[in-house]
Amino acid sequence: MSVAYFNGDFMPLESVRISPLDRGFLFGDSVYEVIPSYAGQLFLLTEHLERLQRSLDAIRLESPLSFDQWRGMLEELVRRNEGDVPIDLGLYLQVTRGVAPRDHAFPAGGPPTVFAMANPIVPLADTIRQAGVAAVTGPDTRWSRCDIKATTLLANVLARQEAREQDAVEAILLRDGQVTEGAASNVFALVDGTLVTPPLASSLLPGVTRALVLRLAAQCGLDVVERDLSESQLRAADEIWLTSSTKELLPVCRLDGHPVGAGVPGPAWQAVHAAYQQAKRDAHPSRAPVEGCA
Repeated sequence: MSVAYFNGDFMPLESVRISPLDRGFLFGDSVYEVIPSYAGQLFLLTEHLERLQRSLDAIRLESPLSFDQWRGMLEELVRRNEGDVPIDLGLYLQVTRGVAPRDHAFPAGGPPTVFAMANPIVPLADTIRQAGVAAVTGPDTRWSRCDIKATTLLANVLARQEAREQDAVEAILLRDGQVTEGAASNVFALVDGTLVTPPLASSLLPGVTRALVLRLAAQCGLDVVERDLSESQLRAADEIWLTSSTKELLPVCRLDGHPVGAGVPGPAWQAVHAAYQQAKRDAHPSRAPVEGCA
């Protein structure tokens, strides 16, 4: 039975009860974060909490906890969900504007709702290392403030469901002929030897994993640039990657039913994926060593 955190208390996840008048439930008036923990240690915690603060600021909601209080709560949540052997976990954290009579306008005062839970992170399967994953493209029908990590994700849900119905793991979204991001990921493409990812804007989330991959790719000797990525460039790319905090770095080897490059994970992905694993090792020395930029 997993343990959750809810408004100051730790309890079994099944025991959490949220009011139907909570604005997160009624309006999606809330933001969230997903933070990985490897072998009992939170990964890139500062970057995740900084993004949480930016999301809270964007919706004009005061943070209910300080940085040290967030860290203490999340570390305790990890401890309570690991058991005797440390495991890799993805921590889901949500902050809503709290409980109030239903009205679109902000309520006067009142505490926010804070909820967090933990789920195991599934290691990358050997089949993905060898053959990659499939993705499809689709129109970006989301709102114009995708830089806020808000829980209003219905358009993302519909896009991901359409991908699943086409035996794909992700939908890569297009707006005005340009790539924005995946339904739940950032997108990279190797185009004529240059690793391209769309620049930060209100149309996409500033991914914490995205930022790390940019640094690692440069360290691995790749020519890296943040610029517009057109649909035609995406379709002609030699490699396509998806990044997220719990999926880390996925190689897309089939796009809309057609092979990407050679149809297998490419050498650039192999190098940066190895460097990512080394970054985890460097952050948490108890993990077994791996080779970076192989």
